[in-house]
Amino acid sequence: MNWNKLKQQLESFLSPVLAGRVEYRASGYRYSPDKSVQCYIVVDKKEVFNMKDDTTMIRWYQTEQEIKNDTSLELMVTSDDIERVRKESGDKIPDERISVIAKNRKIAQYSKELINAQTQLCKTDFQKAASVFLSEPIERSLESDDILLNVLALVDRRVGKKRLLAMEEEMHMKHPVVRYFYDLRRRA
Repeated sequence: MNWNKLKQQLESFLSPVLAGRVEYRASGYRYSPDKSVQCYIVVDKKEVFNMKDDTTMIRWYQTEQEIKNDTSLELMVTSDDIERVRKESGDKIPDERISVIAKNRKIAQYSKELINAQTQLCKTDFQKAASVFLSEPIERSLESDDILLNVLALVDRRVGKKRLLAMEEEMHMKHPVVRYFYDLRRRA
């Protein structure tokens, strides 16, 4: 499906209070194959959702360090995680050190998942997510772990005030961009 048709379909599903305020845009160069086409979401003529960044590895390391230093975040290390480290090391590491290694691996995995969710939003990724959104029930998009599906569902006209109010508790665990669009929709 070409970009203009996809954009029209997505904008036809926008909530009436957000129509004209929220826009889907793509930037890129048709004749320059080395430049990737970026998609982004604009609210009130201000770019809000574009995760293109060339410093992904630096941000991953910073995110990992922030998670390690955050005392309020509890990542549970299971006995399976500890056993996996024990098997990989050949049972040569002391028990107290194995749990530290398992926790550090869990933190690294969690930070990579966060960065993966925030990485480059290119046109093909946007088109895939938009196709899924347009073909599946709205409930699946709301419950999905995909940030873009959550955003598309939150600005959708099929999500009413009652459903928005019922989602308030689970929005605390979502990505900041998802929370931004949730707040935008509630205020509108």
